[in-house]
Amino acid sequence: MYTSLNESSSRLTFVSLDISGQIKMNVWSHALQSWQAIYSQPADPCTPYATCGAFTTCNGGTTSSSSSFCDCMPGFSRKSPQDWELDDRAGGCVRNTPLHYCTTTSEKNATTTGSTDIFLPIPRVTLPYNHLQSVDGAAAASQSDCEEACRASCSCTAYSYNSSRCSVWHGELFSVNRNDGIDNNSEQVLYLRLASDDSPPGSAGNRRRKPSAGVVAAASIVGGGLLLVLILLLTIWRKRSWRCGTPLYGSQGGGGGVVAFRYTDLSHATKNFSEKLGAGGFGCVFKGVLTGGSTAIAVKRLDGAARQGEKQFRAESDGAAAAAALGWNTRYQIAIGVARGLSYLHQSCRECIIHCDIKPENILLDASFAPKIADFGMAAFVGRDFSRVLTTFRGTAGYLAPEWLGGVAITSKVDVYSFGLVLLEIVSGRRNSPEAYSSDDNYHIEYFPVRAIGKLHGGDVRSLVDPQLHGDFDLEEVERVCKVACWCIQDNELHRPTMGEVVRVLEGQQEIDMPPMPRLLAAITQGTGTVTEGSSASSM
Repeated sequence: MYTSLNESSSRLTFVSLDISGQIKMNVWSHALQSWQAIYSQPADPCTPYATCGAFTTCNGGTTSSSSSFCDCMPGFSRKSPQDWELDDRAGGCVRNTPLHYCTTTSEKNATTTGSTDIFLPIPRVTLPYNHLQSVDGAAAASQSDCEEACRASCSCTAYSYNSSRCSVWHGELFSVNRNDGIDNNSEQVLYLRLASDDSPPGSAGNRRRKPSAGVVAAASIVGGGLLLVLILLLTIWRKRSWRCGTPLYGSQGGGGGVVAFRYTDLSHATKNFSEKLGAGGFGCVFKGVLTGGSTAIAVKRLDGAARQGEKQFRAESDGAAAAAALGWNTRYQIAIGVARGLSYLHQSCRECIIHCDIKPENILLDASFAPKIADFGMAAFVGRDFSRVLTTFRGTAGYLAPEWLGGVAITSKVDVYSFGLVLLEIVSGRRNSPEAYSSDDNYHIEYFPVRAIGKLHGGDVRSLVDPQLHGDFDLEEVERVCKVACWCIQDNELHRPTMGEVVRVLEGQQEIDMPPMPRLLAAITQGTGTVTEGSSASSM
């Protein structure tokens, strides 16, 4: 409260911060005998994450009633009408009728009942933030394939098919906005999964489909895929606001957000840590299933790393390391998926999020080999009004950008550098660590990135490809990946592309020039031959 020095213009004023995160400045109108909002931030009430809770649509605008812009999705009702009356919509909405497929007791029964669920289109909306999974193009070449991929999983609640790209969502849906204040003519369509009983009369989704035995039979594989849940300590997240993040699990407590699990809960979920998936840098990773049996998780138990403290607590899995060599198309899709994820963190969040530790161990794969960027324990946040952040030294040796060593303020380009090194490992199937060898009584050290750019300049990228692929790869895509990788690892961060540019190049939407040899890499490698220097001022 404050009082104006000019008593004649003194007005009662107060500032409110509601449960959604919107702040308003209000003044008392004597003429209207009510409080009037003269300023609000964000101006659009739908901007804060999960304003209306789960399974809702938010229609932004200037309505005075904060509850009027929130609606339940078709087939859903308010979880707590009393809370909604108090403008607390965090509880969201719940299904009127459970999905038929998810209520069956056996996969055999699921084959005959799964087809009774229908998909209702919700047009012109922003797609949900959370629980997104991209489906490989080979497995979803059409919209019907994309629908079947969702139908085959018990936990799948919606899908979208746009520009030949299939995306599916598992669990609750948050931040589905009809008017995002940016693109009011969005062509995005979200196909919401409903029980057939809840289909609106005459809707396209009301048409029953015949069972697809082949797809539904795969439900046990897709539905039981390892949906990795990253468990971060509550104390870390109290200090950092993940402004564009999503709840890690369910809606316990009704409001979403990070859920802290007790050790006994995790022990029960993992059957007393009995099924080991692999081992990471600070402990072993175990498979588990959360209560309800629909969400598989990976839990990392710290072993002998107490001195590392809570910052090193992470949920990561090295279980894919022992698998057979991945085909080139899968590797290429993984590269694009990781690039999209980093582009989202750098350019689409309300704050730029720099991961700071991009490496193969922190790229997890689900059952369909869709990549998930993991381990945000070292992430740094940069406000949109700033371009750099001065932070403590962090990351993993072998993937560090040169600016880390100089102790200067960093940008998102440190992630770009690390991603470039990861790309080279995806192509070659080998680590980027220096290797020593002898020839003609001389001692040499070969660093693979230096060799890679040398072969790229010489037009011999074929020799860089993992021999386990046995020549089964797209040479044009390999060359494209190698060019992107070598641009990403340029010494000067200004010469590196943004992750948005990387995505466009990998998707074939943008051309790319031949990159110059990074001089620092060549300088620290002795006996690798003549260094080819290019014009480092050119870019993508």
